[in-house]
Amino acid sequence: MNVKTEKKEAVKVVNKNERLTLLGAIEQIVELSEGSNLSDDFYVKAKRYVNYVCRKLGVSKVQAVMLALFVDNCNDYRIELRQLASHLGCRTVRIIKHGAEIDDLVRRKIVCCRRDRDSVSYRVPPEVIEAFKRNEAYVAAEPKNLTCDELFGVLEDIFDSREREELSYDDLMFELLTLFNNNSSLEFVRQLRRYGLLRDGSITPVGMLFICMANIFVNNDDDNISPHQFEDVFRVKSTARRLKNELSHGECELQEKGLVEFANDEGFADRNAYRLTAKAKQEVLAELDINLAKAVSSKELIRHGDIAGKQLFYNERESRQVARLAELLDENRYAEVRSRLKAAGMRTGFACLFYGAPGTGKTETALQLAKQTGRDIMQVNFAEMKSCWVGESEKNVKALFDRYRALADNAGVTPILLFNEADALIGKRQEGAERAVEKMENTIQNIILQEMEKLDGILIATTNLTQNMDKAFERRFLYKIEFCKPCVEAKCAIWKAMMPELGDADAKELAGEYDFSGGQIENIARKHTISNILYGGADGGLAAITELCDEELIVKGGTKHKIGF
Repeated sequence: MNVKTEKKEAVKVVNKNERLTLLGAIEQIVELSEGSNLSDDFYVKAKRYVNYVCRKLGVSKVQAVMLALFVDNCNDYRIELRQLASHLGCRTVRIIKHGAEIDDLVRRKIVCCRRDRDSVSYRVPPEVIEAFKRNEAYVAAEPKNLTCDELFGVLEDIFDSREREELSYDDLMFELLTLFNNNSSLEFVRQLRRYGLLRDGSITPVGMLFICMANIFVNNDDDNISPHQFEDVFRVKSTARRLKNELSHGECELQEKGLVEFANDEGFADRNAYRLTAKAKQEVLAELDINLAKAVSSKELIRHGDIAGKQLFYNERESRQVARLAELLDENRYAEVRSRLKAAGMRTGFACLFYGAPGTGKTETALQLAKQTGRDIMQVNFAEMKSCWVGESEKNVKALFDRYRALADNAGVTPILLFNEADALIGKRQEGAERAVEKMENTIQNIILQEMEKLDGILIATTNLTQNMDKAFERRFLYKIEFCKPCVEAKCAIWKAMMPELGDADAKELAGEYDFSGGQIENIARKHTISNILYGGADGGLAAITELCDEELIVKGGTKHKIGF
C-alpha cells in the first residue's frame, strides 16, 4: 500500500468514526451520489449517511437522497429535476419516477414546489436550512392559538406562496381552512363566518376575495386595491373575471354587505380600484385596533355637554328654518326620518349650509343645535387640513371622513361634522387647472363632493360667501339657511340680552342707529364689561356705549364703513 492510499484510507477511518450531523451526512450523500445513477453500489457506500438522515428526519432512503440534492442547490429558487438528474448521471425520467416521494417532502413543507404553466421547479425554504444548521429536524409550525396580528403574518406567507405559484388553489384553500379552524376563537374568523364568507369545509369565492383584500390592506398598508392584485389568486380566470365585473358595477356581495367600496381617483369613485370600508376595518378587523388615519383628536371634538347654553335671536324666516332643523335633529325624529328614507331607497345623510354675513350666528347656531339635540361636534379647520406637500391634503380629507364615520359608528347619537368658515372649500373649481396647487384644490373638492353624496350622518358648513359657490356643492346641501343681519326688533332683543342694564329706550335707540350683527353687539358688550372692570364700574351710561359702537366703525371722510369680525 503506497503512502497516498494509506492517507486516503486514514481519512475514511476518521470520517467513519467522527460524530455525524445532518449537514455532514447530506454533504457525504451529495459527494457519493455524483454520477452514481443511484446504483446499488452507491446505496452501499452511502448507507451510514442515508440511514442517519432517514432516522433524523423520518424520511425514506430515496427521500434522503433527493433532499440532499435539493439542499445542495438551496441558493437556487428554481431547482429543476434535470439538475438532479445531471448530478446523478441519469435520465430525468428516473427522478420523475420518484415524484410521489418528492411530493411528500412538499406536503411536509421541507421542500416547496412551484408549478408554472410550462415547468415545475423546487426550492428549500430558509427555515429548513436553519433547522439543519442546528442539527434539528424541520417541523412546520402548527398555527394555533395565534393573535390576530400573528394570523395575518401567516396569511402573508400563504398568499406569498400562492403568488410564487407554490400553492395550487386547492392547497391555498386547505392552508387557509387549517389556519382558521386552528384559530376559530379569533373575532376575525368569527366575522368571516358571520358574513357567510367562511363556511364549514370551504371558503366562498367572495370570501377568498375579501381575505385577499384584507391581507393586502393589513400587510401592504394598501387602501387602494387593483384587480391585478387579486385576480391570480383564483383557480380559474372566469371566476376572477366575474368578480371583477361585479365589483366594477357595484354588484359584488362584498359591496352589498358594506365591506368593500370603490376607491377614489381624483375624488371620484374609481371603478377599477377598491378598498375596505370603515365598517370592515372596525368589525372584521376589530382585533387589529386599526387606526382609521388617526383617532378623532380632542382638538377636533366638541362634546355637547361642554357647549355653553346661549340664547340666540333670529329674524322670523331664520327662526322657522332653524326650528325645523332642530326638530329633524331631535334623536327620535332623526331615527324615524332616516328609517323611512332608507325604506324609500333615498339617501339618509343630511348636509346643511349656513350662509350669511359675519357675526350673524351661523357657528353659534350649529353649536346650540348640537347642545339641544345631544350631539357631539367634530369640527374641521379646513385651513389647517391643507398641507404644503401636494398629495397630502387629499389624504387628509379622505382620512377626515374615515374618522367621522368611525366616530359616528361608535357613537350612540350621530355626531355633527362641522366645516366652519368653508368659503374656500365650496368655491367654484378651477377649469383647466394646470398648476399643482389648483389641481390639488380641485381634487380636494371632488373628494368632498363624493363623500357628501354618500354621507350617512349630519354635515353643517358655514360660509360668509355664496356668490362663488360651485353648483355641485349647492345641489348637495339639503338644507340651506341664510343668516341675515338682524332686524331692529331682533337687534333690540340682542342688546338687552347682552347688556341687561340697558333700558328699553336705549336698546331701541342703539338698534336703530347701528346696523350691527349679533357678533358685533357681543363684541361691544365685552369691551364695555372690560372697561367697567378696569375703571371701577363707572360705565359712563349710553354715551360710553355709543363711543364703543363708533369704534366698531372705520371713519373715512366723514363716512362710516362698517366692519365685521
